[in-house]
Amino acid sequence: MTTARIDRRQLLAGGMGLALASGLAPMARAAGTPIRMVWWGNEERARRTTEAIRGFEAAQDDAVAVATEYMGWDDYWTRLATQVAGGNAPDLIQMDYRYLFEYVGRGTLLPLDEYLGNALDIEDFGKENLASCSVDGKLYGANVGVNSFGMLLDRAAWEEAGIEAPEIGTSWETFAERCAAFKEATPRRRFYATADTSGQGNSFELWLRQRGKELYTEAGELAYDADDAGEWFDYWAKLRAAGGCVPADVQAQFKNSLETAPITLGTAATDFAFSNQFTGYQAVNKASLDMTALPVLPDGAPGHYLKPSQMFVVSSASKAPEAAVRLAHYLVRDPAGALILGLDRGVPASPAIREALLPELDEAQKKSVAYISAIGDLAGPLPPSPPKGAGEAYAIMLKISQEVAFGMIDPAEGGRKLVTESAASLTR
Repeated sequence: MTTARIDRRQLLAGGMGLALASGLAPMARAAGTPIRMVWWGNEERARRTTEAIRGFEAAQDDAVAVATEYMGWDDYWTRLATQVAGGNAPDLIQMDYRYLFEYVGRGTLLPLDEYLGNALDIEDFGKENLASCSVDGKLYGANVGVNSFGMLLDRAAWEEAGIEAPEIGTSWETFAERCAAFKEATPRRRFYATADTSGQGNSFELWLRQRGKELYTEAGELAYDADDAGEWFDYWAKLRAAGGCVPADVQAQFKNSLETAPITLGTAATDFAFSNQFTGYQAVNKASLDMTALPVLPDGAPGHYLKPSQMFVVSSASKAPEAAVRLAHYLVRDPAGALILGLDRGVPASPAIREALLPELDEAQKKSVAYISAIGDLAGPLPPSPPKGAGEAYAIMLKISQEVAFGMIDPAEGGRKLVTESAASLTR
């Protein structure tokens, strides 16, 4: 399938105001095959999406008229469930990974395999991205954007200390050695190589995956044991004792916000975040930041994974499924549509679209895109979806990590407590 070629001026020209503050946008045509599309998001997302949809309508040989609707996250899922239950589902639906299996299980979504390579030409997304939108071997969605966890670097601070900064492929052992050396070499007072990520479930998850384990099983139970958790806490306890990471009182200032992160407060040269947070971190940091992968276990399994920020799916009740699929393709893989959406929904899964986007991006956005492109070989399959109670389990891990960091319990006891309390949270 060929895609349109357009220049920068065409992409930036014009724009469309929203017709109704309620989130309803008018159809551009009165005639043609009617389809409906729905998504969640703010007005800027609506502006971009509506502009791209009008471009899609104009590009079709056979007339297609797209009616659109958008709303906030909470209202979206209530309204979508009501529409699906009432037999009035939209043709093209913006879907979140956590709800994909539920809607597929109800039989409300259309498998897209027959369109792959034709109306939906997204094979360059790669097998992991296609798998992230699949259930039981069938493709149900087109990935709109991808996201992955990583490390933020103040590279100038590492250079100032004369210590080589971590990079893709740096082992956990080497990372610890460099962090300890950093403390001895940096000219800054109360400044450390890295934040303490022992209480972050996302970092622990990557550590586990490199060892062939996961946070949770497909059945929603813990997939690790007390020894795994104890080893994790012990790694950070030793690094803390060597001065390689921020001390407990400094890490405790982090309140899960960009503004309170050690790298932002000027106490660490390295921190941990998702790639879609990178531009936000850069905005609140004076230092120029970079992003790289977490350390690896030599000869271990891939720890990272490319998480779909969201996907477009088609209702199994659609009377015009091919038109809906063509619209999905236009938005995620045709430069004429995908470049209008930009990074609003995440870094595009298509390498070709990422490359085409680069001239339109600022430096921080370019680094975010470059990171996603760089970790391809480190990315494994998606983990099992977090079960109910996972949010509480994350909070439990933070609490216990602080108990270990402040010396209230040792790492082994921390591992046992984490397993006991986290397992209990999953049954409540």
